[in-house]
Amino acid sequence: MAVNHRNHKYHWRQYHWRQVGVLTMLTAMLAACGPQQTAPQPSASTSPNTPTSTAPTGDPIKVGALLPMTGDLQAFGETTLNGINLALNEINGAGGVMGKPIAVQVGDTQTAAQPSIDAAQKLVSIESVVAIIGALSSGNTIPVAESIASKNNIPQITNASTSPVITDLSDDDYLFRTVPSDAFQGAALAQVAREQGLEKLAVIYINNDYGEGLADSFKAAFEANGGTITGLSPYEQGQASYRGELSQLADGGAEALTLIGYPENGVIILKQALEEGFFDKFVFSDGLKAPEIIDTIGAEFLNGAFGTVAQAATDSNAFKTFESAYQAAYGELPPKPYIDTAYDAMMVLALAIEQAGSTDGASIRDALRDVANGPGIEIGPGEWAKAAAAIANGEDIDYVGASGSCDLDENGDVAGSFAHWAVDNGEIVTVKVFEPKI
Repeated sequence: MAVNHRNHKYHWRQYHWRQVGVLTMLTAMLAACGPQQTAPQPSASTSPNTPTSTAPTGDPIKVGALLPMTGDLQAFGETTLNGINLALNEINGAGGVMGKPIAVQVGDTQTAAQPSIDAAQKLVSIESVVAIIGALSSGNTIPVAESIASKNNIPQITNASTSPVITDLSDDDYLFRTVPSDAFQGAALAQVAREQGLEKLAVIYINNDYGEGLADSFKAAFEANGGTITGLSPYEQGQASYRGELSQLADGGAEALTLIGYPENGVIILKQALEEGFFDKFVFSDGLKAPEIIDTIGAEFLNGAFGTVAQAATDSNAFKTFESAYQAAYGELPPKPYIDTAYDAMMVLALAIEQAGSTDGASIRDALRDVANGPGIEIGPGEWAKAAAAIANGEDIDYVGASGSCDLDENGDVAGSFAHWAVDNGEIVTVKVFEPKI
């Protein structure tokens, strides 16, 4: 049944916002990283999977990383950087790229389009990066691809931008991704929602390429599976109140609210939905899979919430190798998305440079499918030395990543599986990993 938001008041004011300090503290910690700074990097010896080799010498080959160290997606900035740095340290510990060390220069996107463009321009014109990993938000990745990367012949791989718009973007084949399109995630989320017995859902989504694309694909798939979308409302980032949008959606008789967005504004929407009694059941997109949200809102109010996220099978050898290396370097692998896809993006780029034998942008671009797609000698996480030796011998390689197959199609897209995740007793748990029915 739908929540009666006129009578069913959530006792939020009695809650006294007891968790609000958690997000504030995390914001300050992540903001301290700042743009153009990398997180502390462990030595290569911390990974049990890193082969030993001659130390790389000479000027480093620079790769840019456009990450949300501040802004709406900052909860994912540091962990994404950890994934990139994990690959970087393994590569440098096994001889580097073309015998040279590889280095990462970080640009803070602030989870906004113009700062992303500005950061990308600085990475290209001042830092002289030869390729870019990122951004995370599709609304940041797309303008960077169109105005900076493709115009400067800079290959760009995003590990988290899922908008279907990217597939047909006019980027001169310089934009790739290691994460599946939301054309697949919409189907996955709709499938899980129907499996949970939900028939009527309201949808509120962030008003950018990511939010609009996923909302459209989710609506189409949910209705095709016999469900009803009672209301669909975009929201703008940075507002103090979303009560107007929530009130209209609550009047439609939905059983739960589907929230497609990011943690910072997502927390505000959840607070107000609960405070006013608009909704008390939630379905989440991948951008909301963050423990910080549970810490801030309270487990007792989010237990039972669920969502989907792109995820490889965690029982594969490639994922287990990656997870073991991450734990050795940084501690427990957190339940956040796009760490493994960031690792894979760094590996694929570095392999393409090694294959091309050049830092020329067009040469790197043209080598990406050579190293990511079969046939060839299978290369997994932690096997840089094996890959470099095969390339030196003129052999074909096929990188199979921590996140699964990294085969790049003609549009630079990858396929993939998804996880049904849920909040259980205050913890984010994986219910199952599956391939959606398209």
